[in-house]
Amino acid sequence: MIAAAQAFSAQAPASQTSAPGQPAPQSSPAVPAQTIPAQTLPPQTQPAAEPPSAPQKTLSVVVLDPAHGGADQGARGLRGIAESDVTLGFARLLRISLEAQGLRVILTRQANDDPSFDDRSKMANAQRGHIFITLHVSSTGQPGTVRVYSMQKVAMPPSGAAVPRGGLLPWDRAQFGFIDQSRRLAELIQIQMGQRFRGSSETPFEAPVRQLRTLGAPAVAIEVSSVSVANRSALDQMGPGLADGVARAVAAFRTIYESGGR
Repeated sequence: MIAAAQAFSAQAPASQTSAPGQPAPQSSPAVPAQTIPAQTLPPQTQPAAEPPSAPQKTLSVVVLDPAHGGADQGARGLRGIAESDVTLGFARLLRISLEAQGLRVILTRQANDDPSFDDRSKMANAQRGHIFITLHVSSTGQPGTVRVYSMQKVAMPPSGAAVPRGGLLPWDRAQFGFIDQSRRLAELIQIQMGQRFRGSSETPFEAPVRQLRTLGAPAVAIEVSSVSVANRSALDQMGPGLADGVARAVAAFRTIYESGGR
């Protein structure tokens, strides 16, 4: 439940090969040889070496975070549906769809355990070229709908306080440099959700989700409604559509990410 998770060239030097003076051909023995000053000869230059191109950004890893786990079951329905169980099931389906796109997928938990917020962020931040998606199920809301969140765009602190001595960004501000990319990823996923689940918005949402704050990469939260359904099968039936929609959105975001766009 989102409410429970809110509380992150080198140019080769022109070889100035000023050719040494070359004796001019003698037209007759009577005419003394003349030399042409070296500086009047055009310099022989080598083609300028092309500057090395910047490394291409690649998106190769998706970190999926099934929220809650262990003693923390998250939202609980009257019929005994536990958010932590449903999110893990969703994560396993998403993994299959994302791997079909050629992406490496990492789950922050594989079973009914409960890594801390920071442990989940550390696992994700250790990756290169990744995005982060945390999965939740709400306790309220219109059943069968999906909402996608990114971090709120907040005012940056004064420059003197934003980056401490040593140039390291504080842990709880890791998301600051990725707000726009996260918003774009949220937009792409929410559009897919709106097309698949009637009643879902096609515009994403912003919220101070605790888990997103400490992520140094594009990061979003997906919240499915809700544990209040009479039978868990209603939620399980949303799994395939959720997985396919997220995979399609991530594929679209990957093209934008690797082209350097927003």
